[in-house]
Amino acid sequence: MTSSFDSDADRQIKAVSVIHTAEEWLASVSLALMMLLPLAEIVVRPFIAGGIPGSIPFVEHLTLWVGFIGACVAARSGKLIALATATFIPEGIFRTCARTFSATVGAMVSTLLAWAALDVVAIEMEFGREIALGIPAWMFQLVLPVAFGGIGLRLAWAAGSFWPRVVAWLGMSAGSLFEYSWESFDGAAGWPWVVLLVLAAIAGAPIFSVLAGAAAFLYMVNGFDPAVVPLFAYDLATEPHLPSIPLFTLTGFILAQGNSSERLLRVFRAVTGWMPGGTAVVCTVVCAFFTIFTGGSGVTILALGGLLLPALLKDGYGDRFSIGLLTASGSLGLLLPPAMPLILYAIVAQTAPENLFIGGLLPGLLLIAMVAVWGMRQGMLTGAGRQRFVWREAQDALWIGKWELLLPVVVLGALFSGRATLVETSALTALYALVITAFVHRDFSFAKGLQQAFRECIVLIGGVLIILAVAKGFTAYMVDVDIPFRLLEWTQAHIESPLLFLLALNVFLLIVGCIMDIFSAIVVVVPLISEIGAAYEIDPVHLGIIFIANLELGYLTPPVGLNLFLASYRFDRPLLDVYRASVPFLIILGIGVLLITYVPWLTLGLLEMIGRQ
Repeated sequence: MTSSFDSDADRQIKAVSVIHTAEEWLASVSLALMMLLPLAEIVVRPFIAGGIPGSIPFVEHLTLWVGFIGACVAARSGKLIALATATFIPEGIFRTCARTFSATVGAMVSTLLAWAALDVVAIEMEFGREIALGIPAWMFQLVLPVAFGGIGLRLAWAAGSFWPRVVAWLGMSAGSLFEYSWESFDGAAGWPWVVLLVLAAIAGAPIFSVLAGAAAFLYMVNGFDPAVVPLFAYDLATEPHLPSIPLFTLTGFILAQGNSSERLLRVFRAVTGWMPGGTAVVCTVVCAFFTIFTGGSGVTILALGGLLLPALLKDGYGDRFSIGLLTASGSLGLLLPPAMPLILYAIVAQTAPENLFIGGLLPGLLLIAMVAVWGMRQGMLTGAGRQRFVWREAQDALWIGKWELLLPVVVLGALFSGRATLVETSALTALYALVITAFVHRDFSFAKGLQQAFRECIVLIGGVLIILAVAKGFTAYMVDVDIPFRLLEWTQAHIESPLLFLLALNVFLLIVGCIMDIFSAIVVVVPLISEIGAAYEIDPVHLGIIFIANLELGYLTPPVGLNLFLASYRFDRPLLDVYRASVPFLIILGIGVLLITYVPWLTLGLLEMIGRQ
């Protein structure tokens, strides 16, 4: 006989399952429409003046939905990006307290933002602004309070057992109270809240809650409504170029769902396997290729590590060298088009993405070449296995992998032909990847493979975009209190030479890169340094490439470089061993970053040749 309690529990489980399914389908449909509308624009533009009415603002607002619904899915999956995981804290009561503390602060901030976002929606309903075709903007903005509220509930639930959850729920209540009585914070000290949030970050709170909480509390103690934070989040999430980021990322995940990595590995092995260190060169290039399209170096390590590490070990490379190579190669490619950081930097710095794409080509290839040469050296020293060049095998491999090899040509050709915008190019690239994996190679079932690629893309984009969105609020606060101007004054007073400024910038960005993820660093730091760079007459494109190159290096910098942790997890090696393995590559890439910094021609030469400079 089934008790009423069991029946209630079953109904609750079914209800939760329905919510989870609805989230993923809503985000997936939004992402699909983001791809289809720009493709339709390309088709109808020659026949209909102005294209499809309202398609551009619809795509921008669909990005908002994908990002924030994706953040809900990421919160449910425990994949919101955090600075720390609290694994360094001893197990037992101390780790439990840290987990409870971080969950409570994260839930408190999320709840505060949920109520603040609801105020934004109410104001939008009052003014009645339309996106297009009579559809009001507030209908899309509703995702903000719903998402923040959902994330708060999930962070509270993730606190652990009953009593930690009770504490986290009290944190949610505090967040509601803070938003209701924000005027009472006017004139209060801001530093206690900043300290609280820093401690929460160390304990494992999601990065977005730390940045958003800092912005909200600093605004409140200065007499401003915390609703400005979700308002800025909405502004960034609907930037015109931003939809290209999830679409290019989708391309990477579609390729990862198929056997593209195996085909590329075969191509480069057949072509370069005869060289000393041929397998090392192959792994370097394949990692860089996937990082370009996934947008995140960690994704490359996690996705390809299981394939490439055995290949290196089989050919006779040492364990330490192999771990170091793959850890370093995971961040290569971020300077090559259409990598996510380049697009984001262009959005924040208000620079043409095309110029950053061109400017990043030679620096990006330089860093890949330097790592590849080190791999060749290692191959010669150790006598690592090489394979005999076979012309027939090279032909077959090139023929089978031709569609993947043409992918960069599709991107650059569409973009620089003038017939497609950046967003349209990203949609076309995603379609191209889908066609070659699902229909040409038939690597996976169309429905099942696409569903998995969409889900993984949604989780990653959700975790990244919510950070970007709230980081804009934090950046806006710093601009409001004249921090960029004060920083400029101090820099000019203490550093006279542009060369010394660039050296100081490298050190500063290296520190930033190893304590912040690259995406929030771009949104927060770029507005601070762009004016300073202009004062020292540093070309904005050159400054952007220096910025990303340094943050790329930060992924590899102890003690908290992100790739170090991911490599330790993926390859099941102690973190200290990963540190040691990465040091030679850190030095090599550091030399490369200095060359990029002090030889501007590497960045600007191609732009000058084609008349864009």
